[in-house]
Amino acid sequence: MAIAKMKLINISAEKEYLDDVLLKFVDLDYFHPEPAVKFIDSVHGLTSMDEENPVSEVLSRFKEICSDMDLDLPEITMREKEYDLNGMKKYMNEIFHRFSDAKRIADDLKTVIQENKDALVTVKNIESIDLNLDDLFACKYVKFRFGRLPLDSVAKLRYYRNRPFAFKSFTQDDTYSWCVYMTSEKYEGDVDNVFSSLYFERIRIPDFVHGTPERAAETLLDEIENDEKQVAHVEDVITKLKDECREEMARIKGELEFLDRTFVARKYVVGLGQRFSITGFVDAADVERLKATFHNLKEVEIEVRPAHSDKRLDPPTKLKNGWFARPFIMFVEMYGIPEYDGIDPVPIVAIIYSLLFGLMFGDVGQGLVVIIVGALLSRYKKMKLGDIMVRIGIFSMLFGFVFGSVFGNETMLNPLYHALLGLNEKPIEVMSSNFILPLLMIAVGIGVVLNLFSMMLNMILQYRKKNMGEFWFSQNGVAGFVFYASIAVGVVLNVLLGIPVFNLFYILILIVLPLVLVFLKEPLTRKLQHGKMFPEGFGAFFVEGFFELFEICLSYITNTISYLRVGGFVLSHAGMMMAVTMIMEMSGGLVALIIGVFGNVLVMCLEGLVVGIQVLRLQFYEMFSRYFNGNGIAFTALKED
Repeated sequence: MAIAKMKLINISAEKEYLDDVLLKFVDLDYFHPEPAVKFIDSVHGLTSMDEENPVSEVLSRFKEICSDMDLDLPEITMREKEYDLNGMKKYMNEIFHRFSDAKRIADDLKTVIQENKDALVTVKNIESIDLNLDDLFACKYVKFRFGRLPLDSVAKLRYYRNRPFAFKSFTQDDTYSWCVYMTSEKYEGDVDNVFSSLYFERIRIPDFVHGTPERAAETLLDEIENDEKQVAHVEDVITKLKDECREEMARIKGELEFLDRTFVARKYVVGLGQRFSITGFVDAADVERLKATFHNLKEVEIEVRPAHSDKRLDPPTKLKNGWFARPFIMFVEMYGIPEYDGIDPVPIVAIIYSLLFGLMFGDVGQGLVVIIVGALLSRYKKMKLGDIMVRIGIFSMLFGFVFGSVFGNETMLNPLYHALLGLNEKPIEVMSSNFILPLLMIAVGIGVVLNLFSMMLNMILQYRKKNMGEFWFSQNGVAGFVFYASIAVGVVLNVLLGIPVFNLFYILILIVLPLVLVFLKEPLTRKLQHGKMFPEGFGAFFVEGFFELFEICLSYITNTISYLRVGGFVLSHAGMMMAVTMIMEMSGGLVALIIGVFGNVLVMCLEGLVVGIQVLRLQFYEMFSRYFNGNGIAFTALKED
């Protein structure tokens, strides 16, 4: 459970073998490549092999065609060095042309069918009228307009009662009135304009319809039936076309995607005259695997160097964690990526987060529910948060056994305590007045221990980086550690155990002196670097340093007091479940069961969420701020780029 050790890899060969190398290079899912631009600006004569990608436009057009055709293609892996881009373009355009022609015919037929169906509704509305449609539409001085009008527009016709038209509504549905209006030839344009403003949709009777409305309806039904048969035939042709081209289109897709990746990968290739090189990082454990990949290319040279051998490059961070800690990478990445030479905080987060959550949310039954819900989310929704819930649920159950709580029931586990420990009841009564003060003191003690632990981690990091000023004199270095630890130890010995330790020597050496060193951190750091201690004068430094020291002392207090929330949420959880239990006892029967279920669900959802956020806050603000800056570079494999 640590940060993987990296090796700097340089792959080089003659330019004539570039395509052979790229064929293998694009499949590396464990190689972190470095862009060529990082090298070409620092060395004269180096060039980038990046060039215009002729495949991207074709691939984009291919995806559009597949989307328009709703073509579901199988995955086919292609690794062809030679390719016929024009041939692929010609084939897919030919297929799409055939598809477009058939689709256009089908769409036109569907439009005609819908128009004929609308006309059928119209002729059925006048079916009871014994007249010939040819005579009706042959009228010279009277004009008829069949169609439909929105229902809200029908009411507005009263505003046009002075206009020369007659209106007849046949039927209505939820949206429209199927109707006809009549007017004279003289006022045809004026009346048409009125109905157009009311969103009238005219329905034209096709020219092939003749005779009575009854005969017209029969003709339209026959036409609709014939058109629907043609649509079915065209759609069958489209289905066969898809089946015919699916395999070849899948092959083209695989080849285009592979070629596109090879051209994208060229941005990592550096030109060295007649040679080229690709530089990047791999996990030390994968070096032999990389060599085996290029083993059959004898012309390719692979050079393996230490991670820091090129000062232009910063090694990426690849976190390697075990089963328990791995899901908590999500929380760490929310804050940032640890530096390559830093400390992997994931195991620390996993253990401390689980312990604090379990302590603040201790209940056997509710912890079990958290485990079950987390397992379901992980399995069916693939949520990382589900994996975290499984782990914190385990700790919630463990502390639930300590507190003797099962869905808020404080007596259910008494037989277990009697059988295992010989006790008549649970060992800890959270809501007891005798336990509240010790609980809050324990919470503060947890904070002190975690703050000191964070300072130790910071000292280790600063020592590794040779930042001796930060190591010795910072608020999270040796001076700050001695100051904070001396006060904490003194309070425990003097206040709690009655051992007087705050004498003059103790105060001067272990409290005042470290505080003075923290105050003088910047001047002393400059002195270690052989610089001037007070380049801007002591007065300016003193004023600024005094207020910074005051802020540092205040932060020690607030960082410690912040952990009181741990004890507060222990009491809050117990109090809320006590309230639920009391209401259940007052109700009884089925109502009590319903209240119990609802109350537990409410507590788990609300308090569980709040506790989870508060524990994460303690990690970020009280611990990470002391030893973790999150400025690292994430290890990104080529296939993930």
